[in-house]
Amino acid sequence: MAMSQFTSRILSSFNPQGIRDPSGVTRGFHIEPGPREKVLLEEDPALKRFKSHKKTVWRLKRVGDVLTVVVVAGCCYEIYVRTVKRNAEREASQTNQEAAR
Repeated sequence: MAMSQFTSRILSSFNPQGIRDPSGVTRGFHIEPGPREKVLLEEDPALKRFKSHKKTVWRLKRVGDVLTVVVVAGCCYEIYVRTVKRNAEREASQTNQEAAR
């Protein structure tokens, strides 16, 4: 019996009909926002000058991401080149040692 109460409590938390408020009232997803919510969602003219700031930050982040990828690719390439050179030197030294015998 306790197990069924536990599972019903878990399943009720995934309620697809609406969102359960702490007060126990179930609100649907498509409810008109209240007056306070409408005021908060309105466009604020004092923040208009910061809109371009968002675009600049986004571009700067994008440039940083690209630079990070370029640096990582350069490091991987450098490791690859050094490994290939080292292997070529080993093969050359082994060939010289076998020829000297």
